Amino acid sequence: MAATMVGSAKDSAVQMHRFLGLRPVGLAPLRASVRVASVASLPASSSSSSSSSSSSVISAVSTPIKPGSSEVKRSKVELFKEQSNFLRFPLNEELQSETPNINEAATQLIKFHGSYQQTNRDERGVKSYQFMLRTKNPCGKVHNKLYLAMDDLADEFGIGTLRLTTRQTFQLHGILKNNLKTVMSTIIRSMGSTLGACGDLNRNVLAPAAPYVKKEYLFAQETADNIAALLTPQSGAYYDLWVDGEKIMSAEPPEVVEARNDNSHGTNFPDSPEPIYGTQFLPRKFKIAVTVPTDNSVDILTNDIGVVVISDSDGEPQGFNIYVGGGMGRTHRVETTFPRLGEPLGYVPKEDILYAIKAIVATQRENGRRDDRKYSRMKYLISQWGIDKFRSAVEQYYGKKFEPFRDLPEWEFKDYLGWHEQGDGAMFCGLHVDNGRIGGKMKKTLREIIEKYNLNVRLTPNQNIILCDIRRSWRRPITTALAQAGLLHPRYVDPLNLTAMACPALPLCPLAITEAERGIPDFLKRVRAVFDKVGLKYNESIVIRVTGCPNGCARPYMAELGLVGDGPNSYQIWLGGTPNQTTLAQCFMNKVKLQDLEKVLEPLFYNWKRKRLQGESFGTFATRIGFEKLQEMVEKWDGLPEPPSRMNLKLFADRSTYEAMDELARLQNKTAHQLAMEVIRNFVSTQQNGKSE
Repeated sequence: MAATMVGSAKDSAVQMHRFLGLRPVGLAPLRASVRVASVASLPASSSSSSSSSSSSVISAVSTPIKPGSSEVKRSKVELFKEQSNFLRFPLNEELQSETPNINEAATQLIKFHGSYQQTNRDERGVKSYQFMLRTKNPCGKVHNKLYLAMDDLADEFGIGTLRLTTRQTFQLHGILKNNLKTVMSTIIRSMGSTLGACGDLNRNVLAPAAPYVKKEYLFAQETADNIAALLTPQSGAYYDLWVDGEKIMSAEPPEVVEARNDNSHGTNFPDSPEPIYGTQFLPRKFKIAVTVPTDNSVDILTNDIGVVVISDSDGEPQGFNIYVGGGMGRTHRVETTFPRLGEPLGYVPKEDILYAIKAIVATQRENGRRDDRKYSRMKYLISQWGIDKFRSAVEQYYGKKFEPFRDLPEWEFKDYLGWHEQGDGAMFCGLHVDNGRIGGKMKKTLREIIEKYNLNVRLTPNQNIILCDIRRSWRRPITTALAQAGLLHPRYVDPLNLTAMACPALPLCPLAITEAERGIPDFLKRVRAVFDKVGLKYNESIVIRVTGCPNGCARPYMAELGLVGDGPNSYQIWLGGTPNQTTLAQCFMNKVKLQDLEKVLEPLFYNWKRKRLQGESFGTFATRIGFEKLQEMVEKWDGLPEPPSRMNLKLFADRSTYEAMDELARLQNKTAHQLAMEVIRNFVSTQQNGKSE
């Protein structure tokens, strides 16, 4: 793992290896090592730090150093970042060229600006380059003006659809390079942003999308907004490239500015345009979610940092529990990569949350791996160090000890679909959108409603949309219009669809191995057919998630049934997640061909129906029974057993008659019992018809 920064709490001093970033005059990187005192030896009021020197050298960050080596091995992306003049070069030059694409370095840098370069993999021959744009919407908040702008841009410059992501943002697909600046500037001038929606930095900050006016919900959303602002890039490159340097942004809360500028414990790069990120930003993407107790609409344990509002008995927010180390991505058949759940770090009072977040980010920045991007997420650092060593390192940057983690009630998944009271006299309406893809009549109707009633919207982490601030008198006409566009009340939607998610995958994602978004509608129908076949009721459901590759963008490793693409029309099957998203699934089978899924699912669902405990979910059942027994069920499955006759009729008096009937039945793909019953029914019917004549 990364070069050691900090040992256990008993160490009096620890050595931290660093490489130094570019000097302002462009000198080559230099080497250095810095000694950092352990938190136990720091005075409570200490403001001195090795990082707060007046040197004009901009420090980058540590990476693994092999014994006896004088060089720090870094991935190619690290060099692109260091040489980019804070995300400008060579992206600006590439955007001005006549080619339809951009070079490798610019392709990495444009991610920080919120875009990915893609090609249409359905097309053969010459590559047709296009760009995907992703917005950044803390809490999933989308102002009316921004929604209408995104709707227009999808038609004018995209592929005619909007996509809602699993991190409460929009994606626009199909943007051509020569239209990028027009699209970007329109988003910025419409109260939106794409800055930091992709790249090696903090991504969109999740929070419950419900527009309740309850204190704890408002506080969670405000905190998410502040964290997003704190960790937004500061160099100005984004505005230089897309709006010619014009700074179009709202004023930041003073507590955010104060927390960002504070360097009492060495979190910052002094005199750098990026005080928190430096020249290198983070080793890999970084994800944060904020929520309130019980509300797990945000998949809290899958984030690098999970923040939970803790309130007193009067409902007044007092502080926050913090989880760390969650993450979904992995690589097929590389066992040293894995999905991981966040674990408790500690509690902080509410006035300290921005400082605690900044301390965690600085710890990952200084110690996350930068040589091999497969291992660069913070979950690997924590897995190697252990939570106690990680906590000790974070406390050096925080300047305090974390308080003990507060007890929490059980988590629940909340989808906020249907009609709800906001608490201020208005209502909100949560709408299920299959796979988050808004197009056709649905898109047209949503625009008409949002425009006519001047509604703001929220996007959910489950790829759905919420219409906010609806007057009671508007409910009936809005409901009618939505129903006509196929946006039905959740009670009219198949329960399997309500919790299902899929990533975009093919044809645009370069990492996709197989289908996800395009394949899941048919897959859900097949699951429903198996449910019907084994006798499960319509209102019974399981959490199903599908991804086209192992990176886990739709969080399949938290599903009760996760399908992860691992070859052409082939999937890994993951089982064992729970409906409230608190248990990690495990890989049950590899390389199951799409056409063979029923052979696996039928025995699993049949045995779940027969052998489950009262109220036991499918994921919990799978874990309790164990994969060895489940595997045996699949291997020995020979179809549904014969249902016992309700009349308990014995159809065959001797073995030879049964064998003859069985042979005839097989020719018709039936059982002997089925064929015998048909013969008897036909005979009875013939006799009755003869009597009636």
